[in-house]
Amino acid sequence: MPQKRILLVDDHQLIIDGLRGFIEANSAYTVVGEANTGTDAVKLAGVLNPDVILMDIEMPEMSGIQASEEIKRNFPHIKIIIVSMHNEKQLIKKLIDQGADGYLLKNSQQSEVMDAIEKVLKNQPYFSQDVTLSLLDKSQSKIGHSAEPMSELQLTDRETEILKLVSQGMTNKEIGDTLNISHRTVDTHRTNLMKKLDVTNVAGLIRFAFKNGLIQ
Repeated sequence: MPQKRILLVDDHQLIIDGLRGFIEANSAYTVVGEANTGTDAVKLAGVLNPDVILMDIEMPEMSGIQASEEIKRNFPHIKIIIVSMHNEKQLIKKLIDQGADGYLLKNSQQSEVMDAIEKVLKNQPYFSQDVTLSLLDKSQSKIGHSAEPMSELQLTDRETEILKLVSQGMTNKEIGDTLNISHRTVDTHRTNLMKKLDVTNVAGLIRFAFKNGLIQ
């Protein structure tokens, strides 16, 4: 199987060197390039066509926010995982809305970084636990565009089970293994849940689950 191609973007070379060291220790991945500015990240995304970009936010010339937006607009198939020291809810939500596939804090363990890469490559969003907690807002009156309580949405028992497991960060395969159903069936339920709840991403599902007492 061909190695998955990773592009590293950070204005601190020490961070890039550290990421490269443990990523390339896994034979399934290769680091195809590195950039120290958002401008270079956009250029290299087009030239190198990486599978995943690990993207810092604060950089000279063009921020990681701007670079991510441009890359997703031109190359929507490229997965982008934000790696940042910032944990502000509005910033995270903005990046999710722009299409970021994952968000890690810079104090994440190496194993979590690798887990995030694996999950986004399987089309599963990944947010570190601290980021997920930041997205949860007990005072929020609306989830996505819907304010309907769960009882009025008539979720099935299976949908409720899957919503709980999605909110715990489990992949379709992990949920399927837990419930003894196929990952394709899980994907169908996830799609139906997003339509019912009128949300477009996992963060919206998590906020709904929290508001309705499905997770604590």
